[in-house]
Order: sequence, then structure tokens, then C-alpha cells
Amino acid sequence: MNTTTPNRISSIDVLRGLVMVIMALDHARDYFHITAMTADPMDPATTTVAAYFTRWITHFCAPTFVLLSGISAFLAARRKTKSAASIFLIKRGLWLVIAELTIVNFALTYNPFYNFIFLQVIWAIGWSMVILGLLSLWSRKVVLIVGLLLFFGHNVVDYMNFPKEGAASVIWQVLLTSRPMVLPLDATHVVGVFYAVLPWTGIMLVGYSMGEWFTSDFPAALRKKRLLLAGWGLVVLFIVLRFINLYGNPMPWVHQPDFLRNVLAFFNTSKYPPSLQYAGMTLGPAILALAVFEQVKNKWTDVLSVYGRVPFFYYLLHFYLLHALLVVVFFLTGHHTTEIMDLRIPFQFRPMTFGYSLPVVYLIWIAVVAVLYRPCRWYNQYRATHQQWWLKYL
Repeated sequence: MNTTTPNRISSIDVLRGLVMVIMALDHARDYFHITAMTADPMDPATTTVAAYFTRWITHFCAPTFVLLSGISAFLAARRKTKSAASIFLIKRGLWLVIAELTIVNFALTYNPFYNFIFLQVIWAIGWSMVILGLLSLWSRKVVLIVGLLLFFGHNVVDYMNFPKEGAASVIWQVLLTSRPMVLPLDATHVVGVFYAVLPWTGIMLVGYSMGEWFTSDFPAALRKKRLLLAGWGLVVLFIVLRFINLYGNPMPWVHQPDFLRNVLAFFNTSKYPPSLQYAGMTLGPAILALAVFEQVKNKWTDVLSVYGRVPFFYYLLHFYLLHALLVVVFFLTGHHTTEIMDLRIPFQFRPMTFGYSLPVVYLIWIAVVAVLYRPCRWYNQYRATHQQWWLKYL
């Protein structure tokens, strides 16, 4: 039985690497696509199929990564005492929150004055780890119960009335309902809340509760059976809830005048905040992929696993590299320093009318991912042969 452990863990790394690679496509689109700042690629009434797919496929990234973070947290906790595992999760979560506010935000904006501060996926993962660290002190059953309640039940808030203004309104939106929102800090600084924390926490807690399936003493056949059951169950749940059109998404599915637009509208579920329908649409196939990748090993899975073993390192590097490339292209295409900051856009060196067609965006994406392969492989090897304390946090 122990001989299957590397394949099991590798399946996690491969899937995580795959979604990290796909994630870079969305950020390449933000920086380099001509309509990224002027049009909604998910609007079925105005989008093209190519623009829609380029955005839609990246919807799988954040929920899959958060789920796998929960699984990995469980596996790491088995090597520690309950209290030590809890403390580590809390410390790592707080570190991620600080990293989001500082090094991640600078990579996103290249704005040393932090006029626009993003609260996105690393923010949500950080606070989710803190919550997981606290809940895990009680028991795994508590983690599972809270996780299931948040995962399946958080869309109940779509039918509740919350305060419209004041501190209570901000707290509720930050925790549960942000779609997103922008909060002014002063005359020149704002915070963009894009990831409501608790719906993502539910995904992480469910992942933590699945972690036992990936331990060395868990039967492989039973694990595969459970993955297939959970994956197909979520896919079916998404389809059923979408057709019923009453629960599981803040906004109902609005039928369009033609078949193609109707299909696009059907799959346009809410990521901000992540609805139950969105989770079923994305995590169902992701969990099925875990079952498949356990049986697949080739040069492509080896490459993907390199990215998947060093996710935060890759995450930081890909933002800094994409934005550095944006600066180079900005000046090479004749733009001037007076155009570095566009008050309508939070990204420096990215004017409103700047950009290229989707084929160019795809070429940039592929190039950036390829360039990052060797640094990620080097860091993975370095981390495997060194014991510095900070390696646990990067």
C-alpha cells in the first residue's frame, strides 16, 4: 500500500500545477488584452466565444487551489501535534494576509504608494487558514460540519437583508457577500474587496476533511470511489440547481434569445462571491481530475507537478514577470511617463486603450509559464535540500 503514496501525492501536485498554469492566462489577459479593462468577457450578450472561454476556464483555478490547500493542510498536520499544527496554520495564514497586502499587491499594481489595495485569493486563503487552525483544535468533525454548512449553506444569505451602510455592512460584505466592492480609506487610497472570506473558507474546510483519503493507509480503490462519487455528485448538483434556478447563485440564470448565448449564460455562475453553483461547476471536474491524475504519469504531468510543488513561489514570480514585461512593452510601443498611471485602472503602465488580440495574449501566457519552469524547478530542489524556517512560508 505504501508504494502508492508518491502517485497519490503527485496527483495533488499535478492538478495544482495545472490550475496554476491556467491562472497565469487570466492575469496575462488582464495586462495585455485590448478589451480587458473595457468589456466583460462573461457577459453573454456582448462577449465572443474566445473571450468567454479565456475567462471561464480560469474560474477553475481559485476553488481548486483552495480545496487542495485544505487537503495539503491535513497531510502536513499528520506530522505534527494538534496544537503545533494549529499554530502553524494560524501563523502561515497571517503571513499570507500580510503578503497579500504588501508583496502581492505591489506585484499586481507596481504602485509604491498602494493607492489601490486588492484583497483577493491569498487574502481569503490566509484568513481561511487561520479559521481552520482554530477549528482544528476541537476536532476533525467540527471542521467537517462547519465546512459543509458554509459550502452548501452560505447562499442562504442571498435571501437575507443585511445593513446597507456602516461598519456592520462592511463586515458582512467582507465575510460573506462582496460582489466585489471598493472601500475608500482616504482621499487617495481605496481597498478593493474581491474575495468574501467565508465561502472560500468552506471550500478549504471541505478539502481538509477530504485529506484522510490521501493518506498512505487509505485504500486506493475506496479513495477513487469517493473521488468519483464526490466529483460527479457536484457536477449533477450544479446542473440540477442551475435548471431549478432558485438557490445556489446570487443571480438567477437569465435565458438568452439564442442557443449559444443561452449556453454561455448557463455557465456564467458567480465567482464573487463563489456560489454553490460555481463550486459545483468547478470543483466537480477538479475532484474527478484527482482520480484521473493518480493513474497518469508522463512528461507533461512531471512538468505540471514542478509548478504544483511551489505554488506561492510561482504565484509571486508570475505576477512580477508579467508586470515587468508590461513595463517593457509599454515603453517599446511609444507610451510616455505621463501615461503610467490611469486613474480608471489600478494597474500602473496599463492605459485603458492599451492591449492586443487574444492570440498575442496566449503567446505571452505560454512564454511566461515556460520561463518560470526552471526557477520553479530550482526552488523545489533547494527547498528539498535545505531546512531554513522561512522555506515553510514561501
